[in-house]
Amino acid sequence: MHLVIVGGSDAGISAALRAWELDPAAEVTVVVADAYPNYSICGIPYYISGEVTHSTHLAHRTRADLEATGMRLLLNTRATAIDVSGHRIALRGSDGQSSWLDYDALVVGTGATPVRPPIHGLTGPDALGPEDGVHLLHSMGDTFALTATLERLTTGHDPAQGPLRALIIGAGYVGLEMAEGLTARGILVTQVEALPEVLPTVDAELGALVHAELEHHGVTVHTSTTVTAVHRGAAPFDSRPGQLRVTGVDAQDRDLAWDADLVLAVVGVRPDTALLAEAGARTGPRDAVVVDETMATGLPDVWAAGDCVVTHHRQLGVTYLPLGTTAHKQGRVAGANAIGQDARFAGSLGTQVLKVFDLVAARTGLRDHEAIAAGRIPATIQAAPDDHKAYYPGAHPITIRVTGDTATGRLLGAQLVGRRGSEIAKRVDTYATALFHGMSVEELSDLDLSYTPPLGTPWDAVQMVAQAWSRQHRAGRRALPV
Repeated sequence: MHLVIVGGSDAGISAALRAWELDPAAEVTVVVADAYPNYSICGIPYYISGEVTHSTHLAHRTRADLEATGMRLLLNTRATAIDVSGHRIALRGSDGQSSWLDYDALVVGTGATPVRPPIHGLTGPDALGPEDGVHLLHSMGDTFALTATLERLTTGHDPAQGPLRALIIGAGYVGLEMAEGLTARGILVTQVEALPEVLPTVDAELGALVHAELEHHGVTVHTSTTVTAVHRGAAPFDSRPGQLRVTGVDAQDRDLAWDADLVLAVVGVRPDTALLAEAGARTGPRDAVVVDETMATGLPDVWAAGDCVVTHHRQLGVTYLPLGTTAHKQGRVAGANAIGQDARFAGSLGTQVLKVFDLVAARTGLRDHEAIAAGRIPATIQAAPDDHKAYYPGAHPITIRVTGDTATGRLLGAQLVGRRGSEIAKRVDTYATALFHGMSVEELSDLDLSYTPPLGTPWDAVQMVAQAWSRQHRAGRRALPV
């Protein structure tokens, strides 16, 4: 059997590797639009910062590693159409030549594309681009364009003129990581976010802690502020710093303006669904392709996974939530089913974690407004227990918000912000595991978690906040089945 996979990132390569693992005799061809299969897009900010010293280090596996499994890689090759009835896909190579490739089963993992915000200077026929110092950031090609701009700006730059200046539009995950990465390179960063607080995937009380961390490290942050235009200066790009002029307006309708050497727009992504939609696949939330729990698209012998498809959320049902962890899992399911297995995607909880300078923020499950939309009756409590026993040096508080259902006592979600050494990622994973198994808030106290004074407390921080929630909202009562 010949399995063809379109897409060489998380979902596509996971599908290929799972198919090979289950059936080493299967013929697997992976069609990759660029020359970078199995690269970690999530690691791009750390390559920009210099912490990852070479772009090839972002590769989970080398081309040789992948081909050693027996899979065939068609790099710099774009799939342009699916002939569903003919079981073949149309391809266009880097030389512009077109061809057809037959398949017995097809997995599509085309991912997502960055959103270009409707800002004067960023859209339309006269839109500014990398040659002007204006960038999007989602692919390795985007990364190399950005590093080329940075090298061009820094070459021959006179420090007496002051630091180079970057303006970042957006303060979500990538925007915040890039604020840190560019600051690490000695660039003065201004960050502009249209929403009331940075990191809008957590509650504003926690976003404010991240906001303060940014400013502590020299980032100028403007929230509730909309960028209205980016203008190109009259001087040649490489002749002097400050060749871009950015204008905006804040919540009080005050006009603002900034000079910048570099503008980075990172305001989110949209699913790349053209290939599947034109073949007849149905779309759903955010126009992502609808798949079932087997990752089947409804088209005969066609599966799809990753950022181009909807997300089956264990609490919300069908939604759209593009995450690398989800793409890996979905790809694994799609690859198994494409060769005749019966795998199911167990669903996402939206578990996420982010490092911003010396702070780590994480979340899993639902916040109040999401829980209300899902028909729950939520309540949220916030506390700040120490990450380990206070008598052992170096203890730091972790700000934790726990959300539970007051009607059933069931845990609904958790959000955490703390110092980098406070094991925030592992602690949010404890909440995520409890959510996955439908535990009540009170049952968190029953978990047998580890303890030693330098690393924790007899009741771990995740349990202490859960106990505070139970005392206030569900004292003495266990969760009821839902």
